[in-house]
Amino acid sequence: MVGRARISPLTLLLVMVGGAAGVAVRAALTVPFVGWMHPLVVPSLTLGCNLVGSFLLGVVIGRWGDAHPRRRAFVGTGVLGGFTTYSAFAVQSIEVATNAPVVGLVLMAVSLIGGLLAAALGLSAGSRTGAAR
Repeated sequence: MVGRARISPLTLLLVMVGGAAGVAVRAALTVPFVGWMHPLVVPSLTLGCNLVGSFLLGVVIGRWGDAHPRRRAFVGTGVLGGFTTYSAFAVQSIEVATNAPVVGLVLMAVSLIGGLLAAALGLSAGSRTGAAR
């Protein structure tokens, strides 16, 4: 029987603080543009956050692997988990696709494929820098 992994209160606190920081950075980048710019500005900013966050998460995982679990929880799960957002991507993609189906499908494809490629590049870059340490 496989035992259930336990998370320490400190690790949980680190994830929460990191998540709040990541959300704050994303909000600082996107909220000022809500409602008064072209309707594709905020979805484009969300796309940028998700691509950058996917790359950086790949770097974190590639560099630290299973080492530094608390640092990885704070930066990876917390900061980068808060900085990136699947829910905003999903809602914004549907909103864009409702008004411009082709543009919406392109946004979805770039988000999904770009996120995978960014994560793969980040893993590769992180693995190289982690091995050099």
